[in-house]
Amino acid sequence: MSFLKDIFGRLTQAVTAYAGDKGLMLAAVSAAANVIVADGEVAGAEFETALAGLKANPILEKGYDTLMLEAELYDGIARARTRAGRAENLRHASALADRAQALRENVFLIAADVADQDGISGIEAVALAEIAAALGVDGDALLGASPVRRPVP
Repeated sequence: MSFLKDIFGRLTQAVTAYAGDKGLMLAAVSAAANVIVADGEVAGAEFETALAGLKANPILEKGYDTLMLEAELYDGIARARTRAGRAENLRHASALADRAQALRENVFLIAADVADQDGISGIEAVALAEIAAALGVDGDALLGASPVRRPVP
């Protein structure tokens, strides 16, 4: 039975990848946007890192072209400039709460890579903690297990 469930899961993932998973895309873009705007400035390197992380996800890479991802990321950044927008971005992230843990962790790690341009600042660490809570993942464990620089005091 587990074998059939695994095959069905992989088939569903393949179909979703080509059709585009809007919930996943919005969650990943929103998480990255909240981190990009956290320190008050939008750095080009952060934007490029976010875009590379989004395109590295096989579901997003197959379902969305670069221009679509860029447009959605700009929209997420525009939302993140206000408290209400950051809260909306967190709601997009929390919409993945019932999805597979690996998928939620992947979204968190995209945001962590964005934060880790010159070390994770205190304000970026706060944004990452909010994103981890929204996604229902252990952000500290994920940061500890991946090669990111520790928060700057």
